[in-house]
Amino acid sequence: MSKKIKVLGAEITLSSQKKEDYISLTDIARYKNPEHPADVIKNWTRSKDTIEFLGLWERINNPDFKVVEFDQFRNQAGNNSFVLSPKKWIELTNAEGIVSKSGKYGGTFAHKDNAFEFASWVSAEFGATEGGYWEVVEK
Repeated sequence: MSKKIKVLGAEITLSSQKKEDYISLTDIARYKNPEHPADVIKNWTRSKDTIEFLGLWERINNPDFKVVEFDQFRNQAGNNSFVLSPKKWIELTNAEGIVSKSGKYGGTFAHKDNAFEFASWVSAEFGATEGGYWEVVEK
């Protein structure tokens, strides 16, 4: 089941995955770049700070997270030649905090903890506002 909220005029899809709330990173990225939201997400995932954050979240929340593969990404992150798609991150590390779906109703979704981090990276105003809206939706 999915529902939508509006944040600063942007329509953001919320989805339930494994009894947890996930938020569309694709919809958040469209706020910054409506024509190429996947590029915004890839730019975020290539950052060393992002890799550190996602890795910490996975180590805390995912007992099946592949730490050795994560270490390889962490060592490469920040290099000019480093590019990381959400699908590659998920496939190689067994990540659960980000979900990527293909097709008409697809996109990249993230656990709300990760989505708020992404939203703040996209825009401080957007990140702060989204968190406020999310609290209203949860009640």
